[in-house]
Order: sequence, then C-alpha cells, then structure tokens
Amino acid sequence: MPVLAKKVLTWLFVGFLIFFVAFRPDGAADLVETIGAVLMAIAQGIGDFLTRLMA
Repeated sequence: MPVLAKKVLTWLFVGFLIFFVAFRPDGAADLVETIGAVLMAIAQGIGDFLTRLMA
C-alpha cells in the first residue's frame, strides 16, 4: 500500500474515533469494554491451555 494512502486511512480512522467518542460516548465505552472482555477471554483460554499442557 502506498505511503500516502496509509497516512490518509490512518487519519480517517483517527477522525472517526474522535467523532465516535465525541458524539456516541456510551457506544464507544461499550465497544472498548467488549474488546477488553474478548481480549481477556482469549488470554484466559491461552492460560488454561498452557496450564493443562504442563500438567
């Protein structure tokens, strides 16, 4: 991907995030909470797998 296109897409994404947080703070908070829960579930699953693997 050309550098200019990557910069434009990055700034569009940042602008969208700012817009989303400014005008839909509840939705943005729910999204961050959901992403955090998914990441924690993945980490817990990997931890359980490694624990059972070593047992």
